[in-house]
Amino acid sequence: MFLLFFFVISPLKYYPNHMKKRLLISCYFLFSLIVFSQNKIENIDLIYGQELPDDGQKIVKIVGETGGKIYALALKGKSNFYIKTFASEDMKLLSSKLIQIPELKDKDVDFEEIFLLNDRLYVVGSVYDNKNKIFNLTATEVDEKGVLSKNSKVLFNAEVAKKSRRGDFYYKVSPDESTLLVMHTSLFSKEDAVKYDIKLFDKELNTLFSNVEKVNFDDSKKDYEFTISDFEVNFQNDVFLVINESYRDSKKKEQVEKFEVFTFKALNSYKKEVVKIDVKGKEIINCSLLSTNKNTLKLVGFYSSVRDNGKANKELKGVYNATINLSDNSVLITKFNEFDLATKVKLIGERRAKKGKDVKPLYNIHSIIEKNDGGLMVLSEYQLVYVGRTQGIGPLGVTPVTYTKNEIIVTSLKADGSHEWSNVVPKEQSATVSTLSLGLGFASSNGSFTVGGSIQIPLTQLGSGPEYLGAIPVYNNGKLSVLINDNVKNKGIIDIEEIKSLGNYNNAVPALFEFDENGKMSRKDPEEVIKNELVLRPGVYYRKYENEFIVYSSRKKKDKLGRLILK
Repeated sequence: MFLLFFFVISPLKYYPNHMKKRLLISCYFLFSLIVFSQNKIENIDLIYGQELPDDGQKIVKIVGETGGKIYALALKGKSNFYIKTFASEDMKLLSSKLIQIPELKDKDVDFEEIFLLNDRLYVVGSVYDNKNKIFNLTATEVDEKGVLSKNSKVLFNAEVAKKSRRGDFYYKVSPDESTLLVMHTSLFSKEDAVKYDIKLFDKELNTLFSNVEKVNFDDSKKDYEFTISDFEVNFQNDVFLVINESYRDSKKKEQVEKFEVFTFKALNSYKKEVVKIDVKGKEIINCSLLSTNKNTLKLVGFYSSVRDNGKANKELKGVYNATINLSDNSVLITKFNEFDLATKVKLIGERRAKKGKDVKPLYNIHSIIEKNDGGLMVLSEYQLVYVGRTQGIGPLGVTPVTYTKNEIIVTSLKADGSHEWSNVVPKEQSATVSTLSLGLGFASSNGSFTVGGSIQIPLTQLGSGPEYLGAIPVYNNGKLSVLINDNVKNKGIIDIEEIKSLGNYNNAVPALFEFDENGKMSRKDPEEVIKNELVLRPGVYYRKYENEFIVYSSRKKKDKLGRLILK
């Protein structure tokens, strides 16, 4: 291999300078492909850049790529975040800058998130004004070298009831990555009300849309729940919010479901419109939104059955799909699909499945993919967070948090919302971190009020294990593939009953599960497992194209960025 590399570069002195540069880059990537193809799997090309400096900074988010540069967020210690800039061509590290957000009214601003809106990079931070009971959100622009501006822009001045009820900020980027949607929610318990404040910003952080509403509720009703399930922005910069309010009417012995989508359309000057989804005899467990380029909005989630006395069973009966035509807000489809027996056998065992038992409510929507035929691929992952007992006193106390991410239910729905096929990706993964903060991302609740979605591991808890969990789904040429980290002893195994747990994630190897048009699953493993090689982190990636991803792999103190291409 060394002789091949020497042979290629030895005659460089005979080439013009610009050709020397191009040839060296080509040779570098050829060398990377040969030397650094870690535990290679059929149909996957994984090309790495240079080894990153041993600076103790672990990448926790790949922000995006623009202008020949890749931007990533790194964490060192418990709270020191850095912006790392890489060259797109060879993924060479260009700079690493500590994030220091300018103070707001002489108060320190806590780091929240980082976003790339087309060619503009912003760091977002929050600070609570105790005197005025205002929760502020600011944004600071970052230049191409990773240096923060000395000036910040205030995005939110959210009024809250008190510090312990200050709520949280939630974020969504538009499909074309040109706008940023931010929502703040908080509870006003004395008023029995929930306030949500939602805003849409362009790439220069000008406000395109803003709406604030305080919703009263009556939690004296039986089994009362109020959930802001999800929010979304589409390719036309229309904004959507889905709310589910449910309770049991003990007199009528029925479950009451108020399942509504609030739409705010740009062409209608963002006037609020309400779309009601008719649900009877069932309870909505959760909901995720997917906007399409066909000007429709898809609602997908789990539902449960309801007993004769009107009490919901709370366990998962199956998957529902509703489709809204945004041109006139008509509900085109509302379909409820029970899990088939074969899927339930894999999830709860043959004996329980044949007795008609339902699935435990421990599965959250991991991702929704629109198929070429207008149907959907719904990936639902077993997700559980266990918070242990805090060790230590006061600010020195740390709490162990264990994240479990096991099997993934893959459900294929037809264009009319009906069930096509289901299967289960077998995996068993967990990781424990010690943390000073228990924020669990977009999955928080307070009594009867819930803001819910799949569990997002906080950035401050990545870099030490949880990012090895999860999966990277790829839909290419009409077929679905799911890439995970797995135990080397699981090679060739697709039976969920025979799967061994991931164990030490530092020794994990990649496994690729592929599904044909009928849902038949096949598994591809590395032909040769190479010890002490880099391990992919499925929790940290950026989708560049439909089948190309910028990924991050590491092993102990060795770290590299790479490009993963599914052929």
